[in-house]
Amino acid sequence: MTMKTLSTKLAGLGLGVMLAVSALGAGAAIASEEGGESAQPTHFPILKPTLEPWSFAGLFGSYDTAQLQRGYQVYKEVCSSCHSMHLLSFRNLAQPGGPSFTEAQARTVAASYQVQDGPNDAGDMFERPGRLSDRFPSPFPNPQAAAAANNGKAPPDLSLMAKARAVERGFPWFVLDLFTQYEEGGPDYIHSLLTGYKEPPAGLQIPPGLHYNPHFLSGPAIAMPPPLSEGQVTYTDGTPQTVDQYSRDVSAFLMWAAEPHLDARKRAGFQVIIFLVVFAGLLYYTKRKIWSKVAH
Repeated sequence: MTMKTLSTKLAGLGLGVMLAVSALGAGAAIASEEGGESAQPTHFPILKPTLEPWSFAGLFGSYDTAQLQRGYQVYKEVCSSCHSMHLLSFRNLAQPGGPSFTEAQARTVAASYQVQDGPNDAGDMFERPGRLSDRFPSPFPNPQAAAAANNGKAPPDLSLMAKARAVERGFPWFVLDLFTQYEEGGPDYIHSLLTGYKEPPAGLQIPPGLHYNPHFLSGPAIAMPPPLSEGQVTYTDGTPQTVDQYSRDVSAFLMWAAEPHLDARKRAGFQVIIFLVVFAGLLYYTKRKIWSKVAH
């Protein structure tokens, strides 16, 4: 047998092996798809968040004041028992572009909290009613106490949660996002997470004390139990008191907390664009006026 013939047979054998391996891999993938829910997930989130119609989306979007007020109510009555908002001050509630509380209402909200202050003349720390300048206090005295009260894991601060949590959209969507100004990935994720609790599929083992949520970024199970339930928060404006509505409202509120100047930023952007268009027109006609009679 010549070397050329031997090389040809080895190449054919290698190709056959590759085809066999590919066939096995395809068969395993098909079996995994056919097995459906029994297959162990290898990527997270298992389900990407759905795109929701937010009022602040797009170039012309702005916050819905009534929704922000309802979102604050959900945060205060549900989320604040575990989660802090260290970067948000009570005075922010009365600033333009936000929930639009009056200053008196914001003072009332602040006074409903007890804030640690001191030391006093005796060198002791003490508690007093909150003021507009105070930040939202944490429900726990320190991270260790928060972790001890929540199965060893301290609940995250929610001040920037709407900016810190977002699922990558991949190509070509991240390119299109530059033109559509898509920045609602965080609220989309939070809404899907809060409404995504369900029973685990057959074959998927969830450790005790955890809860199955296919929208969770870090795995199939999350330590936080479902925080919302139907009729849990009473709205006075006739808005439906459902889990879906609660999650929408609190997601919008967290978006505002993470970017309170969104409305002002968009307004300033349009003013700059208008100025540049007018300035470019003036430059063009000035050039025509000065250089129109000069031979080129």
